[in-house]
Parts: sequence; C-alpha cells; structure tokens
Amino acid sequence: MSSEMEEVRLNLGHIELAAHLFGPADGLPVIALHGWLDNANSFSRLAPRLKGLRILALDLAGHGHSDHRPAGAGYALADYAHDVLRVAEQMGWAHFALLGHSLGAIISVLLAGSLPERVTRLALIDGVIPPTSGPQDAAERMGMALQAQLRLDSKRKAVHPTLDQAIEARMKGLVAVSREAAELLAQRGLMPVPGGFSWRSDSRLTLPSPTRLNEAQAMSFVQRIACPAKLVVAAEGMLARHGTLLEQLPFEREQLPGGHHLHLNDEAGATLVADCFNRFFGIP
Repeated sequence: MSSEMEEVRLNLGHIELAAHLFGPADGLPVIALHGWLDNANSFSRLAPRLKGLRILALDLAGHGHSDHRPAGAGYALADYAHDVLRVAEQMGWAHFALLGHSLGAIISVLLAGSLPERVTRLALIDGVIPPTSGPQDAAERMGMALQAQLRLDSKRKAVHPTLDQAIEARMKGLVAVSREAAELLAQRGLMPVPGGFSWRSDSRLTLPSPTRLNEAQAMSFVQRIACPAKLVVAAEGMLARHGTLLEQLPFEREQLPGGHHLHLNDEAGATLVADCFNRFFGIP
C-alpha cells in the first residue's frame, strides 16, 4: 500500500474544485466522489489500498477546500454531474471509472446512466439512486424548499469552541461516524472562526431538494448503465434495509460488515472494501 498523495486544484471555468490525486500516472483513470457533507478525505484510507488506479478524489462543490457555488445557485445533482464531466476534460480522460460513496454513488449512477459511453466501471459504496417521491408530492415539496431557502438567510453556522467539540459534533451527525473518521474529515472540513471552529461546507447543502424523481425515473438511469458495476452494501448502513430496491439492481453486489462509512471508519473496513474493489477492477 502506497500513501503517496498529491493535492491538486482544478479550474472548471464556472468553479474551482480541490482534489487529492492517488496512484500511478499510467493507472486506470478513476474519479472518486464522497458523500454529503464529507470531503476528499473520505477516501484517505481506501484509495492508497487500491491497486493500479489513478484516483482523483474530489472535494465536491461546496465541500472541503472546493469553491461554493455563486449566490443564487443551488446544488442540484445534475450540476454535480456536470462538474465531474468538466473534471474529466481537465484531466484529459475521455473514458473513466467512478468510485462513489453515498451522495457520490448517486451522482455516479446518474452520470453513468446519462452518458454510458464515457464510464468504464462503476464502484459504489452504500448508495445508488436519489430519494424518490410520487408526483402528488411535487407542489408541497417545492413550497417547503422555497420557504427553507428564505429562512436560511437568517441562520448562522454553528461555531464549536474547540476542535474536539467540532469533531464530536461530526461523530454524532445525521450519519454517525467513528472518531477516527471524524478526525480525518475535520482535517479538510473545519476552519478557524472567531470563537472557535466551523465546518467549511456551504450551508445551502442542508436545504431540501425542491424536486425529486419518481422511482421509475430514478431506475431509468440504472437501466442505461452499460459498464460493469459493483455495489458494496454496509450491513449496518443505509441500503441494507432496502431489500426490494437491491433486488431490482443489475449490479454485482457484496455486503460487508460495518456502518455507512465502513471504508473510512477504521482500517479493517477500508481493507475489506479495498479487497472487494481490487477484485472488481481486476488489476494485479
């Protein structure tokens, strides 16, 4: 396992993103996409264990050291997918694999289904399609999202007096993580502010989506994927309880012990996920 990593920045014209670059220069091109409110350090345990891959682990827009979107803009899934394509152009990668966790897995599925000719392999960790809803909920959801957007102007980010308190807050977040995982995410996600520390992530990331796909629309992306795909399901994660959805997926699937961040929470989990994906990519 090599831990060599290069910090890079990519100017996409409309936004500048930060990233970590791992692996040999002649390795198989892979773009790695982290989960909601995480950052590129999500792959700091996993990426060095993957063999023969040139992995570009992004800070998605609004996360980590990447720029926030301009005032008035939002964080739609299609905009993330567009960013990834711009990144591929910057890297000179006409074809590339995607490695995604949670939100990053969702973006990966949408992109691989939209442009199946561009994506060579799909490696997913505890995420597949976005949350769905029926058409009868569309107007109510839009109203809820618009009101939340207006209220955001009067809200201030939480300030944690100490670094340790900020890390503990991340450990107890909507999706709990280990202390080690929280510390790794904090290295890239925290910034000093008057009175302590605050998370760098854009507050607009917490806004509800004004629209959602219905289940048939979401599954249409899955059905168009043409490349080999491998899904790691965390036994104590978010997908394990969605057996009906999992049975509909035409992907190779493997369930591993651990929570939603099993690839980051500890060395044992990272090793299990790496062993799984090294077999999937098939590079000796």
